[in-house]
Amino acid sequence: MTSKDTLVLRAAGRPVGRYVFRPELPARLSPRPYLHPVTTLAGTAVTEVSPADHAHHLGVGVAVPDVEGHNFWGGRTFVRDRGPAELDDHGVQRHTGFQLSDPDGFVEELRWAAAGTELLRERRTVAVTGLTATAWALDLTFSLTNITPGPLSIGSPATNGRPGAAYGGFFWRARKEEGTPRVFTAGREGESEVHGTRADWLALAGGDWTLVFAGATGETRRDPWFVRAAEYPGVGSSLAHGERLAVAPGGTVVRRIVTVVADGRLRRDEAAALVRRAVGP
Repeated sequence: MTSKDTLVLRAAGRPVGRYVFRPELPARLSPRPYLHPVTTLAGTAVTEVSPADHAHHLGVGVAVPDVEGHNFWGGRTFVRDRGPAELDDHGVQRHTGFQLSDPDGFVEELRWAAAGTELLRERRTVAVTGLTATAWALDLTFSLTNITPGPLSIGSPATNGRPGAAYGGFFWRARKEEGTPRVFTAGREGESEVHGTRADWLALAGGDWTLVFAGATGETRRDPWFVRAAEYPGVGSSLAHGERLAVAPGGTVVRRIVTVVADGRLRRDEAAALVRRAVGP
């Protein structure tokens, strides 16, 4: 179902996600399309938009804090030797159309612009698949193409001098609850052990829900995970972890993340089994 500026996604005949492709947001939040609310099959919400702790966190989407010096993440900008600063440097992702739009997914074209200049064009593909009676999968691929005549580079606060803050790319802001969610991979346990590491999949388990994030291509799996649990619940895949990511004129960056959305708190073996079902061995 599509309205003037939203699209409802369904799994197993149930609404599980609302995609807002023409949001009305202030410039400081780096306006961009996002998914919210996203729910489990039982109806439990597993996303947040503009929470009190980070107003620029917008459910599920693609956000980058530094594209050639422009902020497509929202909020303050981390400046080397200065720290977080309020700058008038925010970009916007503009929806230009759907090539395909169905209840189980869509293919979307977007333009990334800042300071009156278009920097990137994106093709975003989202697909929803039912897995079991209590789990479904959200498959998101984004392709960013440099349409400027010169090279662009993608950075993060980490590449600009803030250790441990390599956020930027796919990002999922989960619902904050009273307790701290459990974070684990196939071989590691806890936020400090998982954050900044590479793993085929990573799970975030709340009170009665679990999200399992998996890189679905070799290149995506090479990106380290950005994880927050104690401060707030959020998971992303880092495009620029140790160094800036260069994009040549006409060059394209492609990443694909599949997220299992499950009711209940999954065990490690259950999470791994659902990833195999959603992504393959």
